[in-house]
Amino acid sequence: MKVLIVGGGGREHSLVWKIAQSPQVSKIFCAPGNPGISELAECVKITADQTDLLCQFAVKENIDLTVVGPEAPLVDGIVDVFGKHNLKVFGPDRKAAILEDSKVFSKCLLKKHGIPTADFKCFDDYGQARRYILSRGAPIVVKADGLSKGKGVFVCKTNDEALRAIDSIMKDRVFGNAGDQIVIEECLTGEEISLLAFTDGRTIVPMESSQDHKTIYDGDKGPNTGGMGAYSPVPLMTDKLYYRIEKEILVPTVHAMNKEGRPYKGVIYIGLMITSNGPKVLEYNVRFGDPEAQVILTRMKSDIVPIMLATIFGELDKIDLEWYSQASVCVVMASGGYPGQYDNGKEITGLDLLKNQEGVCVFHAGTRSVNGKIVTNGGRVLSVVACGNDVKEAQKKVYDALSKISFDGAHYRRDIAGKAITR
Repeated sequence: MKVLIVGGGGREHSLVWKIAQSPQVSKIFCAPGNPGISELAECVKITADQTDLLCQFAVKENIDLTVVGPEAPLVDGIVDVFGKHNLKVFGPDRKAAILEDSKVFSKCLLKKHGIPTADFKCFDDYGQARRYILSRGAPIVVKADGLSKGKGVFVCKTNDEALRAIDSIMKDRVFGNAGDQIVIEECLTGEEISLLAFTDGRTIVPMESSQDHKTIYDGDKGPNTGGMGAYSPVPLMTDKLYYRIEKEILVPTVHAMNKEGRPYKGVIYIGLMITSNGPKVLEYNVRFGDPEAQVILTRMKSDIVPIMLATIFGELDKIDLEWYSQASVCVVMASGGYPGQYDNGKEITGLDLLKNQEGVCVFHAGTRSVNGKIVTNGGRVLSVVACGNDVKEAQKKVYDALSKISFDGAHYRRDIAGKAITR
């Protein structure tokens, strides 16, 4: 069968890597792809937001399965457009993708259906939001309503920080229309976990747990990013905690979407805070996380293609998902200045040294090829992943691998998975 992957980052590279292992797949295309992906798939010069062109390509090439990596095309309705041409697409339709598109919607859904989350209020008026912050007081969390590439959440320790956050979102419009509304919520304390699951709207097949590291600096300091690293499995995720999350959050969420007339098919990502009072929902994503996908897919033993097809056809109840017992750690190499301004075009060296290293994968995120050389072309440049018998071994392998790669201004966190080892 022919498969089309939409997107061109580290998540999409890991999806291509995993799908290429399926005996059912004869050809993979990726639009737009990147230099790393081009070693496994044919890259197509169509961007992820060009839905009509992607659909025309899929019809022309008789694509059997399309897998959408980023959230924006899902929110824009790519599944609906492809469906009109009887094309099979893995991911939620536009109505279901609102779960990530609007934090106001998702918070109201949680409250309406009694799913545990932080207390919150929603605002579309700057003055009201400002007065609420001053009356409530910090610490407090401010979130832009819409898509903001993982950068629209501000965890504010002081009132001044919170006021600057609403200035940035509502007055300076740094996230455009995504800041038309904001959510202001209580600041939960505890430890974060990501839980992803396949669902066809009836059956739910959870994946292994992972933990993302969102902030730019060691010790969880600095501004939020799209993700600076992840590891799996998470020692904090005991069987008892997993069953509680399934009962109180995962199953009720899928049922809630059905009740709202927005049946959900695809991957559902739930960001959780494990508080002293139990697990609470921080956020929903409607696709694989990045960099969670990189650690989850390197641990997945099962062929992913039949799982995706079963999700589309409503046959997940026939699926058994198997995992390797190994641990996986991913560290993101970023451009100097990220998540702020940064320069592109820095030559990357050392990639060849890792091509055949057992248990190590380098997934390209923000790269391009210029005159036969690989150069930087984004904020998050590479996702370097290593697998080991346990998290400690995987962590050592990934940092050994990182030491062999370099480009001007490169930086990365040096404490990814440290929490797991300490625990």
